[in-house]
Amino acid sequence: MTDRITVALVDDQALFRAGIRMLISSQADLEFVGEAGDGAEGAALVAARRPDVVLMDIRMPVMDGIEATARIVSDAEEQGVVAPKVIVLTTFDLDEAATRAIRAGASGFLLKDAEPEFLLAAIRTVHSGNAVIAASATRELFEHFGAAPAAPQEPPAFGTLTEREREIFALAARGLSNAEIARQEYLSEATVKTHVSRILAKLSLRDRVQLVVFAYEHGLAV
Repeated sequence: MTDRITVALVDDQALFRAGIRMLISSQADLEFVGEAGDGAEGAALVAARRPDVVLMDIRMPVMDGIEATARIVSDAEEQGVVAPKVIVLTTFDLDEAATRAIRAGASGFLLKDAEPEFLLAAIRTVHSGNAVIAASATRELFEHFGAAPAAPQEPPAFGTLTEREREIFALAARGLSNAEIARQEYLSEATVKTHVSRILAKLSLRDRVQLVVFAYEHGLAV
C-alpha cells in the first residue's frame, strides 16, 4: 500500500473537529494524526507529529490561525525540514484574514461549509504540490486587502531571473495559468511549466500562490 497523506486539524469547535476526524479517517489514502483546539496547541502538535497537511481555523482563542501558520512555517525553516501544507478554514469567501494567512505561508483557504468531497480533494491537491486557491483568486484577494509598497523593492534573488523568466513571472503574478501564458508568449505549456518551476526555485517559493504574494509584497505586481 502506498504511504497515506497524514492530516492534522486545528479548530476550537469540538463538534466540527469530530466531523472532520470521521471524514478523514474514512478515506483509505488519508490518515488523521491529531487535533488541537487553538493555534498554540496546533503549532506544538505539528512539531510533534509532522503531518503532511494541516487544516487550520483562522479565528481561535490563545493564538489565531494566522500566527499559528507563521509559526509552523518558521519552525520548519529553523529546523531545516519541509513545512506542512496549510489550508486555512474561513467562513467568508473574500476574507482579509485569509489574505493574511496566505501571506503567512498557507497554501490556500476553504470555506468551512464546503462540501466534504471538496475538502478531501483540497487535501490531496495541496499534498501533490498545488495550491487550493488559484493564483488569479489570490491576486483578487490581494487587490482587495493586500497593501503593496509604494515603489518596487526588488530583492537580490529577483535579480537572478533571466529576462524571459521575468516576463513569465509578471504574467504569473497577474494570475494567468500556464496555458494562458503559453498562448500569450507562443510557448508550449511544458516550457512555461519549466520556467515557472525555475522561478519558484530561484525565489525560494513553494507555489504560484506564494509567487503572487511575493509580487505584491515587493511592489512587482502590475
